[in-house]
Amino acid sequence: DGVTEVLAHRSDNLQDKFIEIPCSEDYDSHKRFAGCTPRKCGRGVTDAVITREEAVRIRRIAERGLSLGGSDGGASILDLHSGALSLGKHFVNLYRYFGDKIQDIFTEEDFALYRDVRQRIQQRIAQVFGISPSAMYLTKPTFFSRMNSTGAKTTHDEYWHPHVDKVTYGSFDYTSLLYLSDYSEDFGGGRFVFMDADSNKTVEPRAGRVSFFTSGSENLHRVEKVQWGTRFAITISFSCDPEHGIGDPRLA
Repeated sequence: DGVTEVLAHRSDNLQDKFIEIPCSEDYDSHKRFAGCTPRKCGRGVTDAVITREEAVRIRRIAERGLSLGGSDGGASILDLHSGALSLGKHFVNLYRYFGDKIQDIFTEEDFALYRDVRQRIQQRIAQVFGISPSAMYLTKPTFFSRMNSTGAKTTHDEYWHPHVDKVTYGSFDYTSLLYLSDYSEDFGGGRFVFMDADSNKTVEPRAGRVSFFTSGSENLHRVEKVQWGTRFAITISFSCDPEHGIGDPRLA
């Protein structure tokens, strides 16, 4: 892997760490939205937006939802927006599959906390990149992930490949991750790695830590394979294009 530099150690308590990097040309092949499409690009990490207690509460939402299903492989997904839930080698729609039972699993407070956390992350990203939060739209996929050391059974389980979010999902302009468990305490491996030409820059997950970045090729990244334990996180993504906007999940 060449040189590896740790951007954020698990033991750090970071107010705001931001590194500006030149924007890639990826945004030029999509419609530009003034006051939102990245002109300033980079990556940031903060432990000051979401508390560890809130992260624990959010993780419980993920644990309850994923207890209904789970992948046969190492990576399970729960998307409260679309209802997508890993089940064996496939996905089911949580809301259709479990119907009224959903009310026994999630509460209005769960969804209110989820919404509040999402809004705070959106505000922080907007502040750092000098844009208005109202110019950004929550987009899909926005989802919980649970990763462990089980071998991959389908391509969905192969989360460790390097990728660019803007290339994978054209709608993404800003990507964020909220970590819900602690590197080296809850799991081994599973660090987030920015892959730069000269070196790798890693973020060690810590419950409540938010990592965020512009979604173009300037931020090619991957996640290391989880070696032991269980890693929980939420990917929360934003688009500048209102047509790609999605609403917050609602408890029907």
